[in-house]
Amino acid sequence: MKIPMSSPNLTDADRQAVLEVLNTPNLSMGPKIDAFERGFCELTGARHAIGVNSGTAGLHLCVRAAGIGQNDLVITTPFSFVASTNVILFEKAIPVFVDVEPHTGNIDTDQLSRAVEDLCLGGEAARAWLPRRLPAESKGALGAVKAILPVDVFGQPADYDAINTIAKQYNLSVIEDSCEALGGAYQGKPAGTLGDYGVFAFYPNKQITTGEGGMIITDDTDAADFMRALRNQGRAPGDTWLQHTHLGYNYRLDEMSAALGLSQLERLDELLANRARVADWYGHYLAEIKAVSPPQIVAKTTQVSWFVYVIQLDPSVNRDRLALILKERGVPVRPYFSPIHLQPYMMAMFGFQLGDFPVTEDLGNRSLALPFSGEMTEEMVVRVCGAIAEAVIAAEK
Repeated sequence: MKIPMSSPNLTDADRQAVLEVLNTPNLSMGPKIDAFERGFCELTGARHAIGVNSGTAGLHLCVRAAGIGQNDLVITTPFSFVASTNVILFEKAIPVFVDVEPHTGNIDTDQLSRAVEDLCLGGEAARAWLPRRLPAESKGALGAVKAILPVDVFGQPADYDAINTIAKQYNLSVIEDSCEALGGAYQGKPAGTLGDYGVFAFYPNKQITTGEGGMIITDDTDAADFMRALRNQGRAPGDTWLQHTHLGYNYRLDEMSAALGLSQLERLDELLANRARVADWYGHYLAEIKAVSPPQIVAKTTQVSWFVYVIQLDPSVNRDRLALILKERGVPVRPYFSPIHLQPYMMAMFGFQLGDFPVTEDLGNRSLALPFSGEMTEEMVVRVCGAIAEAVIAAEK
């Protein structure tokens, strides 16, 4: 019995939806992307939805819409996939990292509050939060604090009551990276709707997939119009095909991908339920393994959306040795996440060092993603958990 790390849930109806598009002349900018976007408005209650070709593209357009430019400061988290920081760098802005909560991996809002206050005060207080070194092209200049970019890690929303209170006090935009949290909810409110802009992603390991793709949601009509123009090479309403009002990008989502996404969206409740069932099995069978801590869901998360299943290992266990033993036994696992500030290009650009964000680094050293998808059977979960129970003993330091 081979256990894959992840597996998309695709049906004959999904395949037929793509085939039907291939039998039309509309392969881009047709009715399927419009229908897919309407589906997200209906799902989330957002006024606008803008389909794009990746979650990264969606986040980048939100950065543009928020008016973030060279040397501006954006506060975000180092415990994430690199895209949430890269989109800040694309506009030559400066990411300011705040460490995370140890139980959820989401941004620590107490530290966030202090960071915003100190950065707005300036001077020595601000320098404590800034990177050790600034890129040469910044010439040492700093712009204003413009935005907060929280990440809904592993499908559990960050603490948006606190985040939005801080943002409102200092007139900051909130860009919600909800790429891992489609279907999640915070105090009854859908993930993605909790900031000024929200972004979902549809890579094959996500809750629904379009192969590659993403969706922005917002209630801001002007921002939505601007982002629609930017995704289509900067063409504003009224522009001809060879006129470009803005500097834009080819971030369009094609019709085949949109058709697949629309078909998957119709089964979202089923897909989420399948993933929740697998997560429940994991929680049950891992409970007896003392060296393993399953994910912790906080009270304000009224609906977790299971993107991946990431455990934390006791410090007595060598994570990398455990992963190697599991691989030898046919159980694929992955470290999750590698801290952004310790990526080679980030250390070279900003002078980050080991020890700068201790909670993020600790989670990066002890977190392990297990095989996970809604396609897994209980038998597969039992095999994974049994292998872990045996391997942790051999992997003790």
